[in-house]
Amino acid sequence: MADMARAKTQFAAMAKPVGSICNMRCHYCYYLETDEYAAKTASPVMPDKLLEEYIKQYITGNTGPAVSFVWHGGEPTLAGIDFYRRAVELQKKYLPSGWECWNNLQTNGLALDDEWCAFLAENKFDVGLSIDGSQYVHDLYRRDTAGNGTYERVRDSARRLISHGVRPDLLCTVTSDSAKDPLSVYRGLRELGTGWIQFIPIVRRGENGEVTPDSVTPDGYGRFLNDIFDEWILNDLGKVDVQLFAETAMVLAGGEASLCWMVPTCGRVLIVEHDGNVYSCDHFVNPEHRIGNIETDSLETLINLPRQVKFGNNKRDALTAQCVKCRWRRICNGGCPKDRFAVTDDGESGLYYLCRGLHDFFDHSADRLSKLMQMRSRGMKPAAMMDRFRREEMEKWKNVGRNDPCPCGSGKKAKNCCWWKRP
Repeated sequence: MADMARAKTQFAAMAKPVGSICNMRCHYCYYLETDEYAAKTASPVMPDKLLEEYIKQYITGNTGPAVSFVWHGGEPTLAGIDFYRRAVELQKKYLPSGWECWNNLQTNGLALDDEWCAFLAENKFDVGLSIDGSQYVHDLYRRDTAGNGTYERVRDSARRLISHGVRPDLLCTVTSDSAKDPLSVYRGLRELGTGWIQFIPIVRRGENGEVTPDSVTPDGYGRFLNDIFDEWILNDLGKVDVQLFAETAMVLAGGEASLCWMVPTCGRVLIVEHDGNVYSCDHFVNPEHRIGNIETDSLETLINLPRQVKFGNNKRDALTAQCVKCRWRRICNGGCPKDRFAVTDDGESGLYYLCRGLHDFFDHSADRLSKLMQMRSRGMKPAAMMDRFRREEMEKWKNVGRNDPCPCGSGKKAKNCCWWKRP
C-alpha cells in the first residue's frame, strides 16, 4: 500500500503533441516506429479538445503548488507556436490560485527562430536542446529529412536561446562513436556555456536481439564518463553541471535521485500521445503498455492502476541476485528496465546492459564526489575545491612511472591507461 499512497501524491505526465512526427531522422531514434500504434486522426497535432482535457486532468490530479508540464516528441515544435500559446492559456484557466506552472520543451532546435525564443523566454519555458557535442559525431547521426547534417543549425539555436535569456539544458547521446573521443564531445558542449549537460546512452537491439553497432558498450560508457569526470572535477566546478554526476553526488550525500532509472521503482511518468492514448513509459509506447485514453480515463486513475503499479515495482522486484548484492545498488538500483537483457557472472539473465560501465564510473568517482559534497556543505568555493582535487591528483601521480600500475586501479600499466591525462 505504500507504493499506492505515494503514487496518489507523486506522478508526472509527458505529452507528445505530434506523436513521433519529426523534422529530423536521427539514426538511433527509438520513437519513429511508435507512429504505427497511434489512432488515425485528421491532424497529426493533438486537437484542442484533447489538449484542454489533458491540461485540466493533469492540474486537478496534481497536489501542487507547482505543476510541471513536459512537451516531448518526435519534435514538439511541429505543433506550432500557437499550440503552446493555447496551452499556456489553458494552464492559467485551470490553475488554482497560488499555484504555478512550469513548462519544459524538449526539442532538436531546428525550428527555433527569434519568435519561438521570445515566446519561450516570455513564458519562462525550460528548454532541453538535443546536440551531440562535436560536429563530427552530431552530423554522423543527427540529420534532417533531406539527409543533411544539423550541427551548425542547432548550435545557432543554442546561441539564439541564450541571447533571449533562455539557457537550455544540453541533451547529448552517447554512442559507440562519441565514446571514442569523450573530451571532444564534452568540450564542444561546454563551449556553448549553458551550464547543464545530460548524457543519454544509446542502447538498441536489432531484430536478432544483438546490440546494434551504434550502441555504446559497457566498457566504452565507463571510459566516456570517467574521462569527462576527470576533466570536469579539475576544471569546471561551478561552471558546468553534469546530470549523472549531480545525481550520484546527491545519493552519496544521503539524498534521493530524481532520475527514474536511478530510483528503486519507476512508472511515475505517464506518456500522453497526441491521440489521447496513455502509455506506461516513454520507452514502452506499444500496445502491451497502453493503459488508457484521457477521453475516457483520468490520469490520476491510470497512474494507480494495479498493472501500472506492478510495472513500476518490477524495477525493484526483478533485480538479479548480482544487483541485490552490489555495493552500488543504492545509486543505480539496477538501471533502466528497457536495457536489462545482459547476463550476470552467474549466468542469470536480466542484468542492466551498461552495469559494468556504471560500476567503473562509481568506483572511479564516488570518493571524490563524496568529498565534493562535504566541502560544499562547509561552504567551500568551487575554485578552492578544484585546487584541492588538483593537488590530490598531482600527489597520486608523483612517483608513478610509465610502466607502473595505473593509479586509477584498472590493473593496466600507466602508459596504457591514464598516463596521458596525468597533471
